[in-house]
Amino acid sequence: MASDPHKLRFGGDCEGFLCLPRSESPAGAVVILHERYGLVQHTLDLARRLARDGYAALAPNLFSRWRGDEAALRSGKERVVLPDPEVAAVIDAALDFLKGHPRVAPERIALMGVCQSGRYPIVIGSRRRDLAAFVVLYGGSQQRDWQVSDLQPEPMQEMMRSLAAPVLFVYGECDHTISLADVRRTRDALEEGRCSYRMKVFPGMPHGWLNDTMPGRYRAKEAEEAWRMLLAFLGDVFGGKWPGKGQVRWEFESASSVDYDFSKNLRLE
Repeated sequence: MASDPHKLRFGGDCEGFLCLPRSESPAGAVVILHERYGLVQHTLDLARRLARDGYAALAPNLFSRWRGDEAALRSGKERVVLPDPEVAAVIDAALDFLKGHPRVAPERIALMGVCQSGRYPIVIGSRRRDLAAFVVLYGGSQQRDWQVSDLQPEPMQEMMRSLAAPVLFVYGECDHTISLADVRRTRDALEEGRCSYRMKVFPGMPHGWLNDTMPGRYRAKEAEEAWRMLLAFLGDVFGGKWPGKGQVRWEFESASSVDYDFSKNLRLE
């Protein structure tokens, strides 16, 4: 059995939860980032599941330095948007902590973002060259992610072109925050940068369909399929099987309705 998440501090004043796999040998690892609701049970469940499947998993609290109404945050009544450099500093500290952990293989670390945190694997990956893979679940492609501002000073398109490791993107056709046009824009940026990616649009899936704490969104069958896709991707990349040596590899799969209309996609709870 994998260990239950245990709370720790790293980088001085940052907090998070670490799950370790059963094996004592150094394992591949994932820094898993939480959704807009903060570091809630769903993220801890995913960390526990990664550990059960053989990976060390660290879930940092990206809002460790934020002082606000946490109850409102968890309920979705409040949305926290912090400067990219501030969030990146927490993630960098989490990655550096894992790299020095005796149960982690430092050359086999992935960074995984979900929903709102989906932009941060791109932010971090555009400048760090010591990570093996990136994973984005229904994030990093929303219109707001492409808007340059004081909080988001670097253009998303330029950051995507700069990724040095393969990235897995998982989308849902019926996502109310990401259109198929947004998906194509992301794909185009990756290809223009000669970046390796594996990308899939799941037909009929709403935003957040892996989250089993939100019954209106959760889709058990497709959630299992997406998880298997995640494990296959990590296994391929950590095992040195993907992409091939000296290659750039693009894998795109999508299924959608012939009468697809993004304006009809609804937010589900």
